[in-house]
Amino acid sequence: MQKRLKRDLKARHLTMIAIGGSIGTGLFVASGATIAHAGPAGALLSYMIIGLMVYFLMTSLGELAAYLPVSGTFATYGSRYVDESFGFAIGWNYWYNWAVTVAVDLVAAQLVISYWFDVSGSYSWLWSALFLSVIFLLNYISVKGFGEAEFWFSLIKVVTVVVFIVVGALMIIGILRGAPNAGWHNWTIGEAPFVGGFSSMIGIAMIVGFSFQGTELIGIAAGESQDPEKNIPKSMKQVFWRILLFYVLAIFIISLIIPYTDPSLLRNDESDISVSPFTLVFQNAGLLSAAAIMNTVILTSVLSAGNSGLYASTRMLYALAKEGKAPKMFTKLSKSGVPRRALFATTAVAMLCFLTSMFENKDVYLWLLNLSGMTGFIAWLGIAISQYRFRKGLMVQGYDLSQLPYKASAFPFGPIFAFVLCLIITLGQNYEAFLRDQIDWYGATATYIGIPLFFIIMFSYKLIKKTKFVRYKEMNFSRDAD
Repeated sequence: MQKRLKRDLKARHLTMIAIGGSIGTGLFVASGATIAHAGPAGALLSYMIIGLMVYFLMTSLGELAAYLPVSGTFATYGSRYVDESFGFAIGWNYWYNWAVTVAVDLVAAQLVISYWFDVSGSYSWLWSALFLSVIFLLNYISVKGFGEAEFWFSLIKVVTVVVFIVVGALMIIGILRGAPNAGWHNWTIGEAPFVGGFSSMIGIAMIVGFSFQGTELIGIAAGESQDPEKNIPKSMKQVFWRILLFYVLAIFIISLIIPYTDPSLLRNDESDISVSPFTLVFQNAGLLSAAAIMNTVILTSVLSAGNSGLYASTRMLYALAKEGKAPKMFTKLSKSGVPRRALFATTAVAMLCFLTSMFENKDVYLWLLNLSGMTGFIAWLGIAISQYRFRKGLMVQGYDLSQLPYKASAFPFGPIFAFVLCLIITLGQNYEAFLRDQIDWYGATATYIGIPLFFIIMFSYKLIKKTKFVRYKEMNFSRDAD
């Protein structure tokens, strides 16, 4: 009998995977910079608008994943409902994105660990080796091991945010001391509440968008979830409220306690946890070990991202191999249902982090980050396109939409809104490079290289395989996940 992926991920695992994907350094560190650049209202509105975009993307993914729960997700849906070459390009780009992001996270872990230990020596790569070994073993044993680890990683982040919101609220109303200048007047000083107008909001939209990347991981986990028709919609429905609580409310609390003119908010250095608005608020509340606590939380976030990245890229490589878009050897599963050969290949790419033994840590960190930054947004665009065409195809073929396990709301507005806004963010990530007296071609290339690479991969496959654009009447709506 052919081995299959084990459906061992429970509803609580799926929920925490989705939560963990949306909470990280983007909230803990970069949130302060968004308030400084766009003002309290500008930052809050940006998070709400991007949050709405992510909500529509995740409900779109929920509709697709509940109907056809496979680990290939975007690649499989892109092939079935758009063009086989489109799915091929999305799959390989997404695999590459997370494989390299694991390396990025391991480099970041070195920077975070430097709070306690000196990592400037020639053996700094040993820390990366240690962290890589941990997340490798979590993924190697079983999918349940990954799910449990991610559950507890995410729970630490959730507790931190909830405690922050409670402490911040008590400081604002005066029960806790440490914020004598807290209040609504922080929304009226200087240019507040909106600083820099619409252009500033566009500028921070890139930061906000990156903050939410990872929420789509629940789609990758769909192929190994218990009762996906029930659990995937249940987890997806919580996306909007999660965003509302963990981002909007946290940003609101920060803006009432720390004025946007505070110079500490202008810094956005993920290697220096002392600049985190979370650290500043906890310190003002009298928690002397706030920096150490937040540094531990950031380390947990980094390891969580690495753990999820290794899982996502491994499953994507497995799915590509199952569809004949990658070497067949990567379809082999262990007795516990883990595609270990795909895991070995992905881990080999993640070992790029060992370059830090030869170069300055931060330089390698930024180099790897630029290399993989665009592909997450491309995957989001793929979700919006695939779900729009999926629903249209069902309608053309006369499918009873009430029979869908989960039906995304606000169609067709939802996927169209998400696509347009995501496209604006994608193309506008480094628009300043083209507005200077001399165009910054190096910076523009580093930012946008993922776009031409995607089209090169897609059209090369299309020419070689002579694939055709899938017509609505010809779409395959079989629910066979194999």
